[in-house]
Amino acid sequence: MKRNGIYFWIGAALFLAGAMLMTQVIGNQYPFFACYVILQFIVLAVAWSILGGYAGYVNFGTSAFFGVGVYTAVFLFKATGVPLAVQIAAAAAVGALMGFALGLLTLRMQGIFFSIATIAATIIIETAITNWRYVGGASGIQLQRPAVMAPFDNYVEMLFFVQAVMVVLAVAISRYIQNSWIGRGLQALKDDELAAECTGVPTLRLKLTACVISGALMCAAGAPAAMYLQYADPASAFNLNYSVSALAMSLIGGTAHWAGPVIGAILLGVTQQLLTVTISSEVNVLVLGVMLVLFVVAAPEGIIGLIRKVRSKRNEGEG
Repeated sequence: MKRNGIYFWIGAALFLAGAMLMTQVIGNQYPFFACYVILQFIVLAVAWSILGGYAGYVNFGTSAFFGVGVYTAVFLFKATGVPLAVQIAAAAAVGALMGFALGLLTLRMQGIFFSIATIAATIIIETAITNWRYVGGASGIQLQRPAVMAPFDNYVEMLFFVQAVMVVLAVAISRYIQNSWIGRGLQALKDDELAAECTGVPTLRLKLTACVISGALMCAAGAPAAMYLQYADPASAFNLNYSVSALAMSLIGGTAHWAGPVIGAILLGVTQQLLTVTISSEVNVLVLGVMLVLFVVAAPEGIIGLIRKVRSKRNEGEG
């Protein structure tokens, strides 16, 4: 286990070093625009999997947390002009509080009732933001990027690297949860919540913990999005596609392991970016739906599940 941890952090360091090298070598900004979106979806998919994968509570409220992260950053930037790092930290704190509050209200529900409650929360929050004129209301708000900090040449490169750091943090947190008593407890309540409670597993506390961590990561992922687009409006920030994509990426990659959402997000994210460039961005939803149906029917445990089956069959053949 310790050796795996060392390998993970070596890989994370190499990943960040490669991301920094890209900002210094590549002059074209488009790769950074495209990679930013892919990295953003990795964070969202990993965050979704902490509650939806480990605990088995299907959350359709990803867009609510993402949108709150966007508008937390917009409010702070307009009111005080604080730097991006403070915006992200504040968005994570707001997301944690929001996750705790939403958890207290909804986590006693189960199955489809919990999922419906998260959709309702998204609609309520979006309506409130739409009527908040200070942050632009329904018409949205234009934002002017501040001066970029060294060693980056432009703001998009800096946003790309910041999102890469967030990917490492999100994956590290998810990996820790999976390998800790929290992950084992969440797996127990996912298998049979009543049986877990009877054996002394603190199910409500574990669900609240998962909801808080998941919400903090989702809001943090949304915080840089306003500066990425230099514009924010409720329809885009609270777009239901964020919820569907995060869910689909996690299920396609596999929710039983922390690497599953990462694999699913990279696969679908790269596919969507290629389709946007070659055909049309409108095709993305169709491809997302088709791939989700195929994996749910043919490989319900996702890519990670397929890999495990291949390995087990290979071991049986060698035996």
